[in-house]
Amino acid sequence: MHSFPGFLNLQDRAVLVVGGGENAARKIRLLRKAGARVQVVAPDLNAEISALADDGAIVHRATAFTPALLDGMRLVIAATGEATDEIVATAARARGLLVNVVDRADLSDFTVPAIIERGDITIGISSNGTAPLLLGRIRAQIEALLPARLGDLAALAGEFRGTVARVIRDAAQRKHFWERVFDGAVAAKVYAGDRSSARSALMAALNSPQDAVSGHVQLVGAGPGNPDLLTLAAQRALMDADIVLYDALVAPEILDRVRRDAERIPVGKRKGRHSVGQDEINAQLAAHAVLGRRVVRLKAGDPFIFGRGGEEMDYLTERGIAVSVIPGITAALGCAAAAGIPLTHRDLSHGISLVSGQLKSGEDSLAWADRAQAGETIVVYMGLGQAAAIRDRLLDTGVAPSLPVALIENGTRISQQVSAGQLHALPTLAAQHGDGPVLLIIGKVAAYAQATTTQQRRSA
Repeated sequence: MHSFPGFLNLQDRAVLVVGGGENAARKIRLLRKAGARVQVVAPDLNAEISALADDGAIVHRATAFTPALLDGMRLVIAATGEATDEIVATAARARGLLVNVVDRADLSDFTVPAIIERGDITIGISSNGTAPLLLGRIRAQIEALLPARLGDLAALAGEFRGTVARVIRDAAQRKHFWERVFDGAVAAKVYAGDRSSARSALMAALNSPQDAVSGHVQLVGAGPGNPDLLTLAAQRALMDADIVLYDALVAPEILDRVRRDAERIPVGKRKGRHSVGQDEINAQLAAHAVLGRRVVRLKAGDPFIFGRGGEEMDYLTERGIAVSVIPGITAALGCAAAAGIPLTHRDLSHGISLVSGQLKSGEDSLAWADRAQAGETIVVYMGLGQAAAIRDRLLDTGVAPSLPVALIENGTRISQQVSAGQLHALPTLAAQHGDGPVLLIIGKVAAYAQATTTQQRRSA
């Protein structure tokens, strides 16, 4: 480490900026956010700084730099890009003032880091002046990982900090309390934008016995399979989870994102291989939450699209267990896009129907057939085994045998396989697919399908 990291309190402190161009403007923006009283020394100003001076937001001295201008300053920034910068640096050091010279690490006592802000949460990243462009890329990556409302969570914690200290005297218990706040239902409600409910949940947690730890269940959508399509909220949930109950269709690459020491329980159901019933899954979710664990119910696609997420939410809510939902990219959207199929097209399709090929007993799983005749795009989940019945029903309702169809297996994954053709050949196309999850798309837009085979995919 070549420099000591720290944050300066510049609230109502005088700071001198020498220079009136864009480099000076960038520093002035940050100084004003920090509450500094900014004085600018420059014969000429750009439009932004000039407007600030006209509004009285800064003090402008339209003169050349002299050392006397350093009197009363707490910090100095030189941003002329000319020989004046070295003069400013020498004069500042002679008076014991810290100075930053823009793009001149050799003349600077400190560097201004790349900054990430979330309310009162501020993160600074420095390369000691060696790679400023790289800092921008690092900042973007960190920005993507942090919840947008992280500052709201910090503000809520600050609001209750004194109260928590008075109510929970024991330091260890207080630490565990805040861990539950930041990792559990309170944080989840803040991130969802429901600060009122988050405040109520925090107060309820504070008024509860501190040895009674309450758990939380998150219903998380894993997307169609490609780990790059996992949402940032889902990624955070997987990293925070104590236990993950996951479906069979969740890709192994997604499970690699789970925290290493988290317990993993497979509860998936595949055709012909039913392992865990829904009632048992519900009971497991509740049991782990009651023990105070952070539980993730990980589902392929989206929890509320043929994922029984609604049933699980009802079960948990009825038992007073905190539950939240993190949506995922459902297969219809992800797989269609990966195969080059626009689900809607103003010349070809005016709507979409998402239907299941497997419904509860006694229901007609093909009751939607007439929608294809009306010009909608039909997306069938779990319908591979009914390919022949689907074709026959559509033909019976008057759909043309030449209507385009596409089948997408392992959509968005490296093993993606797409078969495309016409409705009359649907059973033949279905026979080309194996055990991977297969999505059926029926409608004129299916003609856009970029057909592949597994062999072609691997050789690409």
